[in-house]
Amino acid sequence: MWGMEATNPENTGHWYGSLSLEKHEFLWIKDYLYKHVGIALNDSKQALVSGRLERRLRYYGFSSYSEYFRLLGKPGFDQETLMAIDLLTTNETYFFREPQHFNFLNSHFFPKHPVHQPLRFWSAACSSGEEAYTLAMIIAAFPKVSQWEVIGTDISTRVLEKARQGLYPMNAAGQIPVPILKKYCLKGSGEYEGFFLIDLALRRRVKFMYANLIDELPDMGSFNVIFLRNVMIYFDMPTKQRLVERIQHYLRPGGFFIISHSESLNGMKSELQMVAPSIYRKIDDGH
Repeated sequence: MWGMEATNPENTGHWYGSLSLEKHEFLWIKDYLYKHVGIALNDSKQALVSGRLERRLRYYGFSSYSEYFRLLGKPGFDQETLMAIDLLTTNETYFFREPQHFNFLNSHFFPKHPVHQPLRFWSAACSSGEEAYTLAMIIAAFPKVSQWEVIGTDISTRVLEKARQGLYPMNAAGQIPVPILKKYCLKGSGEYEGFFLIDLALRRRVKFMYANLIDELPDMGSFNVIFLRNVMIYFDMPTKQRLVERIQHYLRPGGFFIISHSESLNGMKSELQMVAPSIYRKIDDGH
């Protein structure tokens, strides 16, 4: 059928002792995440950290989080380090989230875009791909655009693999307009009953790659539109400032930078001007 490969990163270990994340251990992982991925955890996240990492401790048979944390960054444990970061940074996402942004593109961006000019979108922190494929769906539905691509990046290699597959449970399709769903998604049958697959022609337009937004970014070229939604809520102000300064350089003059409605660029220095709530345009001195 579609060639989905199932994996299970867990081990059914035989040790079932009581596990508790101590305050000093939480402060250690909090500092580690801030230094390596820029995320500033608040103290209310201690239970979340404990819950998301507990199975990894059981996998190794460890009796404390400190034992597990000693593996992070250790030679030979690169995949485990990535898995820990993945477990602590994976966020909720879904198709056509915050639809006002897509309405803006349909009403203000696409009608003004030159017909024969290539179009490039970047879905930063794309998670399992729903946002990137949403962008692909609305671009493909606009008849005047023929040359285009969407780049999706994330720090989690696990969710990037899921994104590349383009396979989702049917209950994830609830926000996709029915005409778009029928045109760009294939309903699964047999072993894939209860799932839908993003059409191959659309998947070929979307490229997923690893990127740590606070580290050296890959050479991706420039973009007409960059989506950085529901990311900065996890960063402190200095990290937000550095992030915006770096990412805006990938945006073409006159291009749009879109964040979530729960975020703002207030108080930050940038080359961006707000044109609507959560929607910014890069200053273009030529126009």
